[in-house]
Amino acid sequence: MKLSIITICFNNLQDLIKTCDSVDRQIEKPFEHIIVNGSTNDDIKDWFIAQNKNNYRLIINERDAGISDAFNKGILLAKGDLIHLLNSGDIYYDENATQIVSKKINDLPNVNWVSGNIVLHRGGSWVTIGKPFDKKQVYKGMRAISHPTWFVKKEVYDRLGLYKNYSIAMDYDMMCRIKEEPYAYINYTLIKFDNTGVSNSRYLDSLKQNIEVYESNFGYSLKSRFWQFRLKLLHLFLQTWLGKKAFSLKIKLS
Repeated sequence: MKLSIITICFNNLQDLIKTCDSVDRQIEKPFEHIIVNGSTNDDIKDWFIAQNKNNYRLIINERDAGISDAFNKGILLAKGDLIHLLNSGDIYYDENATQIVSKKINDLPNVNWVSGNIVLHRGGSWVTIGKPFDKKQVYKGMRAISHPTWFVKKEVYDRLGLYKNYSIAMDYDMMCRIKEEPYAYINYTLIKFDNTGVSNSRYLDSLKQNIEVYESNFGYSLKSRFWQFRLKLLHLFLQTWLGKKAFSLKIKLS
């Protein structure tokens, strides 16, 4: 199974370098690593020309219409059988990540996508989250089914379509569409997440868009609206001193 890693970036050279280094440290190297560079300056383009020494890495230097468009450019260009969208700033947790995913996919040839665990910053603490995907829980959003840990067969995108032009929740929309595909969970930490991304900095906006996405796929849903409101209250609580202390205590006791 040939792995295509796609990294989108925008005026963030140091984040991209960090991501590329984590790819290069993998025991099992990818078939290709495609960088989709929509930057308004030449920093990334110049760095790539000067530093790239890997025959599996290539770059597209052109403006895009947003995150979804950048994802789609990479997917359409990819020649591998399995695709991982690894955003600039995100890194593989250790050097075993792609090897573990490859083994899982090879051991379960009927599976079309997998996800695993991720390290991220929540409530003032670094935590590891992840659990098996449950299609009955799709209305709850993506709190524990993290898009950066998805590895998806290219034929799924060919069949179901590419990412739609949502400003934040394009990954949640894809999950709504991919939910019936054969799936497997990898109980291993695959990714360390960069918390400066748009879904984190505009979290409350993302909750509103989640409702729009869910209802565009499945119709009006009171339970989806209630759940997103619950997440909003929890998010606001975690920004407080008491919320951070409570979350820290929860982590210590878990």
